[in-house]
Amino acid sequence: MVEVNENLLYFLDDKPYINMTNACTNACVFCVRDQKEDVQGAKLWLDKDNITAESVINQIELKKDKVQKSGEIVFCGYGEPLIRVDEVVKISRYLKENFLNLKIRINTNGHANAIHKRNVVLELAPYVDTISVSLNAQNEEVYNKISNPKIENAYEEVKRFIRACVEEKIHTIASIVVNVPNYPVDKERCEVIAKSLGAKFRARDFIPSGY
Repeated sequence: MVEVNENLLYFLDDKPYINMTNACTNACVFCVRDQKEDVQGAKLWLDKDNITAESVINQIELKKDKVQKSGEIVFCGYGEPLIRVDEVVKISRYLKENFLNLKIRINTNGHANAIHKRNVVLELAPYVDTISVSLNAQNEEVYNKISNPKIENAYEEVKRFIRACVEEKIHTIASIVVNVPNYPVDKERCEVIAKSLGAKFRARDFIPSGY
């Protein structure tokens, strides 16, 4: 069951998600936005890509009771949320100040420090409970094939970002997608890398339809 609220705040199985941007520095071969027009009915393509914190907060206010009951809210949509890191920090601060016991999670490709040329983890750490980073592969060669990054040294940047999150004591998960046709992701090796960085590890199966 999905409930949509103007593409910025949407619900999947009663859990709220924030769709901050459609911009991304990866073009992953398994990305759901390239497979279908929606996520369980939620149409996440935005008419504009300069979403403000205030716009998102206004949407959350309209659904504040449902957001509070959910227990967790996730920054995850049709783009890389930390491209809009200043807005993410503002929204996260608002959430922590206004919603008792609400956990905040960010799903990210791990490029944020490279994009912004600073350690944005320091800005996120006071508010974010969990961060899930797309490790995607066991080495740079496979990563580049499966992620098609637009930044240089992306794989090393991702690993540095994971370590930075761990150092700031954010609950950090390094994730991969397995069984993507024609892409040899080594699950066991990825798990070793994740643990060496201090992160938890998660592997999920590729689903052709996205969900």
